[in-house]
Amino acid sequence: MSRIGKKSIDIPAGVKVELKGLRVKVVGPLGQLEMDCHRRIKIKIDESASKVLVENDRPQDRQSKQLHGTMRALIANMVTGVSKGFERKLEIYGTGYNVKEQGAKLVFQIGFCHPVELVTPKGIKVSIEAGATRGNDVPARFTLSSIDKRLLGQFAADIRRIRPPEPYKGKGIRYADEHVRRKVGKAFASGAA
Repeated sequence: MSRIGKKSIDIPAGVKVELKGLRVKVVGPLGQLEMDCHRRIKIKIDESASKVLVENDRPQDRQSKQLHGTMRALIANMVTGVSKGFERKLEIYGTGYNVKEQGAKLVFQIGFCHPVELVTPKGIKVSIEAGATRGNDVPARFTLSSIDKRLLGQFAADIRRIRPPEPYKGKGIRYADEHVRRKVGKAFASGAA
């Protein structure tokens, strides 16, 4: 039995969870999300207690155990997304690096001979706090926010993949809470020989 799977999901005020066959629909103040559940997992909505229960009929089956916790986590993320939303903060380090928003695109100048453009997916909002870096110490900062945690995480990973932080000076795109392990560069002998 999955420890995460057997926890119930609390439904906050203003959020409605509907179940039609295998399709779960969650509607809240920030929007709505839908997902198809797996056949092996049973979803029950207890409206009197405002809870969603995820049940596994075959606790000995390995795939059912894996799906039990996964389905519960996905539904919990949907409920949190439509009630509070998710956000991911990113930073860009490196002299002269910057980011700007042009229409539905993010345009990055990050040390290549050309600007890198990424189309912002529907459902993701971008807010740029500091568009350009100032030296190597003050990074450019921007925040991605969405109700869909999977879409948000994938888009943030796609942005970071453009130029991951390098280990010597730390230049590149990183998450705001990410720690970059730094390496010591070459030591030059001064003077004699």
